[in-house]
Amino acid sequence: MKEKGLNPSPRGDRATLVRRLYLVAHGLPPTPEQAADFENDSSPDAWSKLVDRVLDSPRFGERLARHWLDVARFAESNGFETNRERPNAYHYRDYVIDSFNSDKPYDQFVKEQIAGDAIGVDVGTGFLVAGPYDIVKSPDISLTLMQRQDELADMVNTTGTAFLGLTLGCARCHNHKFDPILQKDYYSMQAIFAGVQQGERPMSRTLTPEQKREVETLRVAMGEWEEEVHALRERAALAVEGEPVLREAVNTLSNLESFPPADARFVRFTFNTTSGGEACIDELEIYDADGRNVALASNGGIPTASGSLQGYPIHKIEHLNNGLFGNNQSWIANATSGWVAVEFPKTSRVQRIRWGRDRDGQFTDRLITDYVLEVSLDGTHWKVVTSSADRQPVGDQRNPNAFLERLDRSSADRARELLGEIESTKAKIAALETAPTAWIGNFSQPGETHRLYRGDPMAPREAVAPDALTVTGSLGLAMNEPEQQRRVRLAEWIASPENPLVSRVMVNRLWHYTFGTGIVDTPSDFGGNGSPPTHPELLDWMAHDFLKHGWSIKHTLREILNSNTFQQSGKPWKKGLAVDADSRFLWRFPPRRAEAEVIRDSILSVTGALENRVGGPGFYLLNVDRENVVHYFPKEETGPEEWRRMVYMFKIRQEQDAVFGSFDCPDGNQVTPSRSSSTTPLQALNLFNSRFIIQQSELLAKRLVEDVGATSEAQIARAFDLLYGRAPYGIEIEDSLAFIQAEGLDAWCRAMLNTNELLFIF
Repeated sequence: MKEKGLNPSPRGDRATLVRRLYLVAHGLPPTPEQAADFENDSSPDAWSKLVDRVLDSPRFGERLARHWLDVARFAESNGFETNRERPNAYHYRDYVIDSFNSDKPYDQFVKEQIAGDAIGVDVGTGFLVAGPYDIVKSPDISLTLMQRQDELADMVNTTGTAFLGLTLGCARCHNHKFDPILQKDYYSMQAIFAGVQQGERPMSRTLTPEQKREVETLRVAMGEWEEEVHALRERAALAVEGEPVLREAVNTLSNLESFPPADARFVRFTFNTTSGGEACIDELEIYDADGRNVALASNGGIPTASGSLQGYPIHKIEHLNNGLFGNNQSWIANATSGWVAVEFPKTSRVQRIRWGRDRDGQFTDRLITDYVLEVSLDGTHWKVVTSSADRQPVGDQRNPNAFLERLDRSSADRARELLGEIESTKAKIAALETAPTAWIGNFSQPGETHRLYRGDPMAPREAVAPDALTVTGSLGLAMNEPEQQRRVRLAEWIASPENPLVSRVMVNRLWHYTFGTGIVDTPSDFGGNGSPPTHPELLDWMAHDFLKHGWSIKHTLREILNSNTFQQSGKPWKKGLAVDADSRFLWRFPPRRAEAEVIRDSILSVTGALENRVGGPGFYLLNVDRENVVHYFPKEETGPEEWRRMVYMFKIRQEQDAVFGSFDCPDGNQVTPSRSSSTTPLQALNLFNSRFIIQQSELLAKRLVEDVGATSEAQIARAFDLLYGRAPYGIEIEDSLAFIQAEGLDAWCRAMLNTNELLFIF
């Protein structure tokens, strides 16, 4: 400013500041009560306390999530010709809202969106597959290969622009023309995502402490019932039509092994075959005569194995006896045959073993089907205590409960009762532990990735290993690196404090969301083709401060919102407009028109119609004709079900809400780092003549009568307080009274909902 002969503007008045803060941080105007609380607070820290309250509100996450969903090109239909819905994609939207509300460290947020499946946050990978997806495949191999290249390009490009501010997609056909990114780098990045496929899968679920206790209680009870059933099986006669009564086949959820008590310092589980793939056990429980799980690591149990699958953080030998269940806390061998063992700190008398492949019930592969369980006192001499020899083969259709026919009536009734309790309890546990299915992608080990001559999938050149950018060094990944490990390593590299881009890109976005324009006004392009920063030292300082405070988004926003810069008046003055009309150097707070969501939500808020229900499936503003090619038609009438915040609207690609779609809403087909702000006749017509606005005008008029009665002067004062957070001026009262007398209260409310003071952030 000094270089340009500019000075900061004075502080804005309190009514303006409180309204500005709520619109920027919540996307909603303050209620008259919220504004009054601040305006009547004479304490010296009144503003900082208000900033804290605003950032602690759940409305904050909804507001910031809408910005991020633009960057992540999120929508809830596939796009393209068929444009089918993704009814469970909303889980990713809710995850983003929750992440911002909880002030999740940004580096963790980044890692979860690239490799959340490796760290127990499956829903985060909705980022990778949030883009459009063409489900119609061509019989022409070249077109099919090109479709897949476009899918991978979407993932590579979005990762580059969202986190790094780099246009990696420019290197798809040749070396980047402006930045030091080689064509090889593009395909190395593509190799990292080559195993990612569009689609849905079950999510992992994090239980509350109360739910964990409930599951443990149910498991203990089920274990006791299974032991009683086991005893009844043994009591049953040994033959049915001359054949031994076999135990039920092994299953993926839970398998109980009971045997006469045996002294042991070691227990070994030797397996020979599986149902497909390397053997997997999510937890090996070994109980002594007192019912204590002596295998637990917390009780001193030490696991060892013949070999473990490498490169998967969720499949480690430590997970064999850590007391946690499910695929995300499991051990996987490096082969279909081998052994795994647990050593106890001292000799224990064991008599029961329980094991499963995935007690969450999500995976059925890798199930051990042929095994022997042995005990040892010295780790050298082993004694078999049980095996799969007396189990029915997997898939055997013989009645597993044939033993009931060999019991007396009382015992058979008891066995049936127990079997019913066991099945009922399994269902209860599954209901608690099994998370819903969401559109968060599927993963498989890919083949080799080749650099493509001019981006042509029919012209492959040399194979490339998965990697990051040559200019930054190598991730050191092998050509056949496990799929998940590729994304884990990339996520760690992107979210590293040593990465010079990721923190700068994010703090610039926060500046952009606050002031309408970033310090770099191309927020997804920090490369040579982007704009230089107006305040480079400020950007550096903010990035450093961001890291110093634990990647806290709320901390950085708190610094910005508490600054004198944010609290400046937005009023223009002649020299400032002549030198810097766009206020890029921030001699005043730059006014701007609110986005579509803010306009709609603000209207619903002031009329009293806004439903503040959070999360869950989105509401539709379009009627849906579900054929092979799905068609969407604007709703003529809306009601309370559609009067939620617009972030919860079911977002359909290539289609817009009939009223607010004209206010530059992105269609979800591409990343939108910065929305345009056009002015068109259609906006004015929609905002004045639509059924929605007429309906909301009637609701506002009804609210005014309910709030202050039938006196026009009181209604006018209340409306100005609701809409603008201030009292009306004398001339405004005169004009309003004349208008109401001539046209009625409903028409006056309709005019008020069209005023710039409601639609702009000043």
